[in-house]
Amino acid sequence: MGKSIMKPHPMPSIRFLRESQLGEDSLHSLLISLLRGLAAIEVAAAHVRAGFFPGLRTVDDPALWYQALSFLTGFAHQAVVVFFLISGWLVGGSLLNKLGQPQAIKAYAIDRITRLWTVLLPTFVLILASGIVSGVIDPHTPDFSRANDYAFTALAGNLFGLQTIVVPVFGGNFPLWSLSNETWYYIMFPLLVMCLAAGSGTRRVLATLVLLLIGMLLPFDMVLYFTIWLLGAAFSRVRVECGTSLRALLLVVLGMASVVFRLKGSNDDMVVASFPQDLLLSVLFLLFLSSTVNPLPADQRFVGPLRRVAVFFSNFSFTLYVVHIPLLGIMGYVGMTLFGRRRFSADSVGDLGIYLGMLIVVIAGAYGFYLLFEARTYAVRRHMKAWLMGKADSAPRPLPAKR
Repeated sequence: MGKSIMKPHPMPSIRFLRESQLGEDSLHSLLISLLRGLAAIEVAAAHVRAGFFPGLRTVDDPALWYQALSFLTGFAHQAVVVFFLISGWLVGGSLLNKLGQPQAIKAYAIDRITRLWTVLLPTFVLILASGIVSGVIDPHTPDFSRANDYAFTALAGNLFGLQTIVVPVFGGNFPLWSLSNETWYYIMFPLLVMCLAAGSGTRRVLATLVLLLIGMLLPFDMVLYFTIWLLGAAFSRVRVECGTSLRALLLVVLGMASVVFRLKGSNDDMVVASFPQDLLLSVLFLLFLSSTVNPLPADQRFVGPLRRVAVFFSNFSFTLYVVHIPLLGIMGYVGMTLFGRRRFSADSVGDLGIYLGMLIVVIAGAYGFYLLFEARTYAVRRHMKAWLMGKADSAPRPLPAKR
């Protein structure tokens, strides 16, 4: 008998790609859609619990189910980090792919504005309407002070990413803080690209000066977390070649790090204290994601259904993130009006059922809101480009994304 020769596993390697991989036919695109949907649901679930249940540390001898609920809904901070990374991957990677095309920066600006405002404007209308109905706003005595989070100055400031910088988040919709980061990252990234790749020295100098000015005026924490967003853009052109075992190990280490940071880390705001843990988590996440830049397995039955579910929730993840707090405010007002209470007991399994029902209602309401507004983003974008650029958006529709 001849000796069997075992084929050695190829050594892991890193490849730098000429273009960012943004197509829909690879495993990483499925994961991006799935993670965006799950991250939005995680944030909403965390805020439903925090808004209606008492804090875990304030409860003596909490029930096991409530401890589990508190743990599972405690990853909102990590979910926002994932949002930033995926935003950098999709938005930054898309712009890098289009550099050199005519009017690339103008098209990019239209894409970003329509992406944000198509959802934000109707959300602000919803906030105003719910504030008037609940009595928080008196339309007969308008208050224009800058400290008023329902004032026109707050509304305008939130449209231009100035919340938490010079104006409060509009209508108490506190998740909008992250859109301030996103807005400025959208502005800073093309400026950074121009610093490095503009055709003329004058443009490079101007871009550098504007970028430095923005960096000086923005809060330091916001500028610091721009590096997290940039990592997402950079890794969109990286492919990690490795076997299934190493990929599984990356996933396990990522999961363990997430749990450790959830239990022991800084999970309130994105500040200097939380940056080291978020940087480590980002690198682990991006290494894993870059190891999945492979074609989808066509011969596995679960891929098709999983992809449909992932794309479904991914499509309205941005709307869910933006509108879940106004929807919860409406539900809290209805609860007080009809039932005389808006707080749940950590000992009542019945209240857990109400919590789950509310979460389902919030998700369903966000989906309906998506159908009315966010789903029309591409149509709005085409009209804007035809008006401002003299052409329709003929590019293929990108990965179903919040970007």
